[in-house]
Amino acid sequence: MSTTSRSPSATVPVSEAVLDAVHSAAAAGTLPAYVYDVGHLAGHLSRIRAALAPAGPKLSLLHAVKANPDAGLLEVVARHVDGLEVASGGELAHVRGLLPDVPLAFGGPGKTDEELVAALEAGVDRFHVESPRELHRLQRFARERGVVASVLLRCNLPLDGTGGAAGAALMMGGTPSPFGMDPGTADDAVVSLRRLDAVRFVGIHAHLASGLGPAQCAEMAESILRWARDFADRHGLPLEEVNVGGGMSVDYGCPGETFDWDDYGRRMAAVVARHAHVRVRIEPGRAVSAYSGWYATRVLDLKRSHGSWFAVCAGGTHHLRTPAAKGHSQPLAVVPLGAAREEPEVVGVPVTFVGQLCTPKDVLAREVPVESLAVGDLVVFGMAGAYAYNISHRDFLMHPAPHVIHAGG
Repeated sequence: MSTTSRSPSATVPVSEAVLDAVHSAAAAGTLPAYVYDVGHLAGHLSRIRAALAPAGPKLSLLHAVKANPDAGLLEVVARHVDGLEVASGGELAHVRGLLPDVPLAFGGPGKTDEELVAALEAGVDRFHVESPRELHRLQRFARERGVVASVLLRCNLPLDGTGGAAGAALMMGGTPSPFGMDPGTADDAVVSLRRLDAVRFVGIHAHLASGLGPAQCAEMAESILRWARDFADRHGLPLEEVNVGGGMSVDYGCPGETFDWDDYGRRMAAVVARHAHVRVRIEPGRAVSAYSGWYATRVLDLKRSHGSWFAVCAGGTHHLRTPAAKGHSQPLAVVPLGAAREEPEVVGVPVTFVGQLCTPKDVLAREVPVESLAVGDLVVFGMAGAYAYNISHRDFLMHPAPHVIHAGG
């Protein structure tokens, strides 16, 4: 059995802060664990703000809580953004309990009466209204409480003329969907809006696609803004702001590369300048926090089946559903543990990393070439800071929950 150094064999970069935390967790027997590098996140957000600075104060940065509601991450995020977007009563209560003064936008389809009431009582700044019926329900609850709710109509716009969405990872607009209102329905909502006294039209929200590059994101923002201006002018409405959504690409196949925020910032500065009459809001989620989270575990067994090698790891996709949900291999680093390693060992072969679940879909990464791997080694999966544990089927087989560690602070 070979004895190796602390240095990982990696397809994803791992910071020293994360390595230190993983080794400490391994020594304490607290793996699997999520390790969030809050120092890395703060630096990433500082770079995003600097890249957006050329657009000036008319460009606001929100963050979608659905990407990762971890309290330690949200406390860092809140220091760098202009507000947070919540999409459920649970997220609303969580954020208000953690950050009572942060400005909030409330979005998402299927808002219940209880959620609308809670949002009004929590002083939510903006409601992203998904349907005419939701608009009337919000009117009723706001009027009962003697308040006026500021609303953006969420619109499902045709993608023609929006810069296109070729290569988008996820589509939310341009086709029949449960999200928002098509243009005709939005016209009908305005007719109702004129008769309502407890809701105030502020603008338009349109999140049409995800997984777009800087040029596509900026082109789509331009088209949404033009559509919103035409819509408001046609109905004689004042247009204060337009939320153009997020959709910034995150490439799990290239973990060392991030969305080009500098390019996007330059493009958006020009877009904002052409629409100086309105505040533009962007609402990224994954592209903010994905790179600052790691899922760390250990190899429980290493075996060969029909000529292929499998590393069975503690945990699995019930902790990290992202690779199964998106159909990719999660980028990883192997951290050998020297004297703690046990037979068997493989050298220079591709290995498929799986979890403990009784399903062939419990695959974290397929056919990953490894320099060396043995039972007892640690495996650190990167890019796990967004849509990871929070979207996972946590209770399947009732394995213990992973620990959560905040590092780099």
